[in-house]
Amino acid sequence: MAAGTAWPFDAGFPTGAPLWGLQILALAGLVWVLHHCNHWRSAAGLGLVFATTWLCATFWWLHISMHTYAGLHALLAALAILALALALGMYYAGACAVYWALRDRRPIWASASFAAAWTMAEMARGTWLTGFGWGAVGYAHVTGPLVAYVPWLGAYGVGALAAWLSACLVLWVRGKTVWLPLGVSLVVAAGIVAPSALPAWSAPAGTLSVTLLQGNVPQDEKFQSGSGVPLALQWYGDQLNRSTTQLVVAPETAIPLLPQDLPENYWETLSGRFARGDQAALVGIPWGNMAQGYTNSVIGFSPRQQTLWRYDKHHLVPFGEFIPPLFKWFTQMMNIPLGDFNRGAVGQASYAWKGQRLAPNICYEDLFGEELGARFVDPAQAPTIFVNASNIGWFGDSIAIDQHLQISRMRALEFERPMIRATNTGATAIIDHTGRVTDALPRHTRGVLVGTVQGRIGTTPFAWWVARFGLWPLWILALAIVFIAMRTQRTRAV
Repeated sequence: MAAGTAWPFDAGFPTGAPLWGLQILALAGLVWVLHHCNHWRSAAGLGLVFATTWLCATFWWLHISMHTYAGLHALLAALAILALALALGMYYAGACAVYWALRDRRPIWASASFAAAWTMAEMARGTWLTGFGWGAVGYAHVTGPLVAYVPWLGAYGVGALAAWLSACLVLWVRGKTVWLPLGVSLVVAAGIVAPSALPAWSAPAGTLSVTLLQGNVPQDEKFQSGSGVPLALQWYGDQLNRSTTQLVVAPETAIPLLPQDLPENYWETLSGRFARGDQAALVGIPWGNMAQGYTNSVIGFSPRQQTLWRYDKHHLVPFGEFIPPLFKWFTQMMNIPLGDFNRGAVGQASYAWKGQRLAPNICYEDLFGEELGARFVDPAQAPTIFVNASNIGWFGDSIAIDQHLQISRMRALEFERPMIRATNTGATAIIDHTGRVTDALPRHTRGVLVGTVQGRIGTTPFAWWVARFGLWPLWILALAIVFIAMRTQRTRAV
């Protein structure tokens, strides 16, 4: 399952590539074994073991941040990851118990009930208690026959289709129905034909030349006054000054100090650089003061602007940007430059420049498509380009970089909007509105990516409904499927 989202091995397939077929087969293996359980409790236990193993393999790189950079004992860091995976795995344990109870309904409802139960578990993991949907099965499908459904259904909806295909495969092999292969074939064929048969939901809205900066400042030095801080200030300052494109983007906390703590005249020189000419910049920086609170922000500089434009991060990282209740004892065991940050609002106004509406998101905020979708309520004000500013140097040269790239690609597909990414260590890239990476820098190198991005206007079906109703349509549909499956008559024991 974890390898399906981003292949981690340097053999057989390109490292970091999504493998949609592997994801479907892995989930089919779970469904197959569930049919051999003799009680709902054993099904729930199997689901918990499966999910815990899958999630540990998905976000094992949290160990790097907690142990290597934060100084937590290796064993304690491993136990913390296991505890997180166990807690999140409880959602899937419930889903497996529900499917076991409904597995011997008519095949159409048995397969649909697995997809519904699995999808509710995915959405619960991704939204409840701040949400951590990293590695959801939908992210394996930024390529393949289901990708055409993304602008309609979003990541969770496509994940539901993948879960349904997995259940159908098992039921067909077990000889429970002869029509399921036909239904599966129709869904797959429609996904293959649709991109060429149907018009795009978005249209071109001009182009923008961009410079994306990747400083590769070592994470263990990034906030050190004698090493990482002067390195970042000098390198990013030089590159911002040298840029010649219409827009230059520096990553999350590229400037690692509050404006009032910067060296003398640094802020004035930076803002003055873009007060003249015909260029703009988006720069990651911490913002605020003790009286008003602090934010993790992106600042916009452009000529002739009357007030400084600012985007404040909304979806904060637990333990890194805020401390959850009752967990201060845990954070005190680590050496992390924790911030007690304020949250920005959902759906903040885009940054208007050169006919484009640029919508920043910081770090893993691009994981939450329903939050980015809030910007599409008014099509006239909807973003034309997404901008991700990240620093996942906390996780070393790990598969986390590739997983995050697939997340950004999924958002591009959902909204048919390009996503440009400026990161500290990777992946700094330009992604077009079809989810294709058109340009990228090698990871863990210091470099400058210069390219052109095409803005888009228009509203996908997913953008329309998620902007107005959030994920509620999927919740209601999934609950309705489970309810109907419960009401259908049993056929025979499986």
